[in-house]
Parts: sequence; C-alpha cells; structure tokens
Amino acid sequence: MRVLGIDPGSINTGYGVVEKGGAGKLLHIADGTISAGADMPLPERLLKISEGLKEVFNEFKPEAVAIESLFFSKNVRSAIMLGHARGVALLSAASNGLEVFEYAPRAVKQAVVGYGAATKDQVQKMVKALLKTPAVSKADAADALAIAICHIHHGPKGTLKYSAADYKELVKAASKPVKPSI
Repeated sequence: MRVLGIDPGSINTGYGVVEKGGAGKLLHIADGTISAGADMPLPERLLKISEGLKEVFNEFKPEAVAIESLFFSKNVRSAIMLGHARGVALLSAASNGLEVFEYAPRAVKQAVVGYGAATKDQVQKMVKALLKTPAVSKADAADALAIAICHIHHGPKGTLKYSAADYKELVKAASKPVKPSI
C-alpha cells in the first residue's frame, strides 16, 4: 500500500510518500515541501499548493491519502488559513479518486514516537529511524511522513474517511439551485 501523507499549511505544505513493503517493512518513497511563500496573495498560494500536489499525485501514484484532523487554535486567523490549505489538499485527493483518512495530531505522534505529546524534533528523529533515511527530513515533510506511517500502522480506519464519491455528491448537492422560501 502506498500512502501520501499531507501536512497542509498556507505557506508550506509538507508531503511524504511511504509504502508498506513485504513483512510490513516501511519504505520511504519521497518527501518534500511545497513552498507557496508568505508574500503571495492567498488565492495564488492555494493555486501553487494545488499544482504542487497535482505533481505529487501524478509522479508517485498513492493509493490513499492521510492528513491530520483539524485541531482547535487560539489564533482564529491561523486556523482559517490552515483550513484553506487543508481544503485544497482534500480537493486534490478527491480529484484523483482517492480516499482520505484523518488522524488526530496526538494519534500521529503516538503511532510514530509512542508518546502523544512528542515534540517536532522527536517526530523527525523517529521518522528518520523508522524509514532508515540518511538524513532528517524538514519539519513539514517529516510531519507528513509521520501521518503516512500512522495510516499504515492503523490501516484503513482513520477517525474520519472521505471518498471521491462523497465529494461528488456534495458538489452535486451544492450546485443545485436553492429556491427561496418567502
């Protein structure tokens, strides 16, 4: 099974592709960061994220997508910006006909480090050890790899699952004209 983990962000979106090999061995396929830059207007950043993810889908052909579930933030503006980037990631997966599985940040850390309150540094080091990579991946990419690893460990039972058919039904329902009730 080949899984694409996505760590969405409106400035940097991390991605990581992990495959489950024979005897459950984890294989590092690729990782990276799609950098949209803070200076660009939001619509242009979202387009850059969308185009970057399209390249990742086309090159690595994942069978499933895993993403962190939303968490509550004290900074409303940051949470909204994250929501935009996350929406692009969800739409990209649906456009490719892939199921999306969500995992709480604590569940990802628990699956990779064994401790739900692990630091970013601990996650990076464990991802390096689990995938036997020569170098530690950058934070956003390491988080994305950790999300993919979490999905491989948990199997197709993320806390919330979306399929391409679900999105098509939502789009179909949303595109119907609404008759005002006066």
